[in-house]
Amino acid sequence: MNSNSIHISLSERILYLFSGAALLNSWPVAIGKAETPTPSGRFIVNNKSILDGRQIYGTRWIGISKPLYGIHGTNNPNCIGKAVSKGCIRMRNADVESLFGQITIGTPVYIAANPPLRQA
Repeated sequence: MNSNSIHISLSERILYLFSGAALLNSWPVAIGKAETPTPSGRFIVNNKSILDGRQIYGTRWIGISKPLYGIHGTNNPNCIGKAVSKGCIRMRNADVESLFGQITIGTPVYIAANPPLRQA
């Protein structure tokens, strides 16, 4: 069983990957703009897709249990660290590819202004 969890800090614009209480990695992300904010709450990964990288979603899609929202790559790495999306979490393609391989369907995803930095 995979004990990994994703914690996304909207205030820091950082995605943290934990295994239990141990921090495995963290990456900078882009979040939703004021008009289309990233949803806060507790979700799970409910689908994963490898993409060809030619579209706006970069090379990976990680769908969460909030319909139409997910974590994905980007073909515009200059947006990372900014509030620019329609609510999804954007990562550099190399970063989302690393994350993609370390999570499974059912992985918990916690999104908050300041989420707890440990397995909840």
